[in-house]
Amino acid sequence: MKTTDPIADMLTRVRNATRAYHPAVDMPYSNMKIAIAKIMEQEGYIAGHDVKQDGNRKMLRLQLKYDSQRRPVFTGLRRVSRPGLRVYAGMHDIPRVLGGAGTVVVSTNRGIMTGHEARRRHLGGELLAEIW
Repeated sequence: MKTTDPIADMLTRVRNATRAYHPAVDMPYSNMKIAIAKIMEQEGYIAGHDVKQDGNRKMLRLQLKYDSQRRPVFTGLRRVSRPGLRVYAGMHDIPRVLGGAGTVVVSTNRGIMTGHEARRRHLGGELLAEIW
């Protein structure tokens, strides 16, 4: 089944899996999802990711991360730009999530990166998601 917004589907799957305390979550593979998973892993929101071959389809598996009281490491995920309303920001307009405690994922002409990295490289782009 095709989804109209695969990024929102990814974030919803991760959000639902953490609320159910699952150790991992599977989703259909795409290069953009891999890039977002790498950012989430670098920022410490997930334990890891890998690609599984399910028959003739590739699946992306994210290993979720919890603290010592079994709470998810992140408290929120939000899709910013969506197919019906794209949100773009210049270098000076990229928001800081929770005063810098969270992460914004930005799609630039140099690839998908955090808002902090985009500001450092003097790039703007499409705001994909916020994680805090």
